[in-house]
Amino acid sequence: MTDSLALPDHDWPRLDPGWVWLCGAGPGDPGLLTLHALNALRQADVIVYDALVEPAILDWAPAAERIYAGKRGGKPSAKQRDISLRLVDLARAGRRVLRLKGGDPFVFGRGGEEAQTLLAQGIPVRIIPGISAGIGGLAYAGIPVTHRDVNQSVTFVTGHDQSGDSPSSLDWHAISRGSQVIVIYMAMKHIARIAAALRDAGRPGDEPCAVVVSATTPAQTVLETTLDALAADIAAAGLEPPAIVCVGGTVPMRRVLDWQALAAPASLHTA
Repeated sequence: MTDSLALPDHDWPRLDPGWVWLCGAGPGDPGLLTLHALNALRQADVIVYDALVEPAILDWAPAAERIYAGKRGGKPSAKQRDISLRLVDLARAGRRVLRLKGGDPFVFGRGGEEAQTLLAQGIPVRIIPGISAGIGGLAYAGIPVTHRDVNQSVTFVTGHDQSGDSPSSLDWHAISRGSQVIVIYMAMKHIARIAAALRDAGRPGDEPCAVVVSATTPAQTVLETTLDALAADIAAAGLEPPAIVCVGGTVPMRRVLDWQALAAPASLHTA
């Protein structure tokens, strides 16, 4: 596989021993990797990767050591501090370290925390952005996060805080008033509470909502519903994380922009 994706001639950055590159792997589809990410995979001798990194992406670095550091809600997971310190230890051992994270490392990905620890310990880093699921995952479902005929604002929020509970710091009234479209990461555990908070903040019960599960992968599933029915429909469909929830007027655009249903066989990414 690696030989078939040779990078064109370019002054590509070199991953030197003792460095850590924090890299976004995108929402799932390996084709959504950036060229900088592919360059990193070709050079790393150790990859510390998250639960949402597609296995096929790791195949582009067949000689590298792989260290799993996935964090999934409600399941046994490595502590964030332990992950950060492991990166420090690997770099100090002279390894070429690639920290591979699903989506974008700086969008609800704890990449900022890891970079802070590394830099505080004198470890040089490079940040490689990735396509976030809140944008790329919705695009694969045929839902634009912005459309000039529909919305001029979009807000990205997380469905849980450091404790695993729904974020108490979020001002749902301000978010509801100020944003026409709301994209919620990691919302499934507290979806009933989040939907109630949005209704209490003035969002209409019949507002269109979509849930995109396993976005951009062959297992992608899309549920279209309303804010009133959101929690019940998720439960009835048996949907589980990873998922992105979109609330707002761009959701119905899927009726004309579901490009996978229009252009691909029904066996690909059905909804």
